[in-house]
Amino acid sequence: MRTNDELVPAEERSQPVRPRMTRTRLGIFVATSVVYVAIVVGVLTTSWPVRFDWQVMLFRPYKQWPEIHAFLDYFVVLGQRGPTAVAVAAWLGWCTYKQKTLRPLLVLGTSLLLLNATVGAAKIGMGRLGPHYATAVGSNEMFAGGDIFPSGHTANAVVTWGVLAYLATTPRTRRISSVCAAMLALGVGMTTVYLGTHWMSDVTLGWTAGLLVLLALPWFEPLMARAEGWLLGVWLRLRSGRLLTAPVPAPVAASVPLGAPRAPADDELPVREPVGAGSRSGGGSAARVAEGRAHLAPRPHAVRSERSPVTPAGSRRPPHADRMPRGTSFGPSAGRGRA
Repeated sequence: MRTNDELVPAEERSQPVRPRMTRTRLGIFVATSVVYVAIVVGVLTTSWPVRFDWQVMLFRPYKQWPEIHAFLDYFVVLGQRGPTAVAVAAWLGWCTYKQKTLRPLLVLGTSLLLLNATVGAAKIGMGRLGPHYATAVGSNEMFAGGDIFPSGHTANAVVTWGVLAYLATTPRTRRISSVCAAMLALGVGMTTVYLGTHWMSDVTLGWTAGLLVLLALPWFEPLMARAEGWLLGVWLRLRSGRLLTAPVPAPVAASVPLGAPRAPADDELPVREPVGAGSRSGGGSAARVAEGRAHLAPRPHAVRSERSPVTPAGSRRPPHADRMPRGTSFGPSAGRGRA
C-alpha cells in the first residue's frame, strides 16, 4: 500500500508546501483565542490565576533546586529573540538558497513582525510587574509600568522554533519539528518561572500568544507571495541595470592579409629585419618594397646614373632694395671692379 507521499507526483513534492487556513486550523485558532481572553480576564479580576501565581512565587523554585540554576541560565537563551532569530535566519537562508525561493525568510520575517506587534502591544498596554518587583501579596500587579505580561521569552520560543515546523515539506518532518518546538517552548517558559522572572500566568499567556501567531500565518501567505514576486522583480531590474552599464568591449581589429608585417604593440620595440645580400640590386629592392609595403602598388626605381640633373634658374640670393643688379655701372669707376 502506497503512502500519501508516493501518491503525489515528484515535481509537486519538490515544491514547498504552503499551508492553508482549513476548518481545523480555524477552529484551533478560535479556541486558542478564547483561552487567551480567559487568562487576561482571570488576571484582571484577580481570580484563581493570580492566586496560583502567588503560590508558585512563594514556593521559590530557584531555592528548591539550586544545582540546576547554572544550566537553566544558559538554557533560557533559547527563548531570547536576538540569538534565536539569528540562528533560525541562518538556517532558513540556506533553505532559501537551496529551494530558489524567498518564502522561508519571508515567513520568518512575517511571524516576527506579528509577534512584536501583538505581544509588544499587550505588554505595554497591561503593564504588569514581575514577581521580584511585586508590591503587595495577592495583587495582580497590573497597570503598574511593567512589561512581562505575556512572557516574551515564551512567545518567542513558540514562534521562532515553530516556524521550522510550519515550513516543513513532509508530514513526518512537520510532526517531529512540532514536538521539538513544543518541548523547547515548554522548557523555556518553565525556566522563567523557576528563575522568578515571570508569573505562571505570564508563561501561559505567552504560549497562547505564540500559538496564535503561528495559526494566523496562512492568512498572510498571499501577501508573502506578492512580496516575493515584487522583490524578485526589483532584483532582476537591478541586475539588468548593471548589465547595461557594463563597459563595452573594444572592437576587433580588421584582419591583416597574410604575409604583411605585424605592427608593434605600444610596449614593444619594432624589430628590424635583416637585409639579405641580394637586396642591393634593383630586383631585391623591388621585392622588399612589395613585401614590406603590401598596401602600396610596386613601382620601378630609377638608377642614379639615369636621373637628369636639375639646375634652378635665376639667383638664389633673396632680393634687396639697396642691392644693384649685376651688369650696371655708374660714374667714372664704371668698367672697374666686378661687372
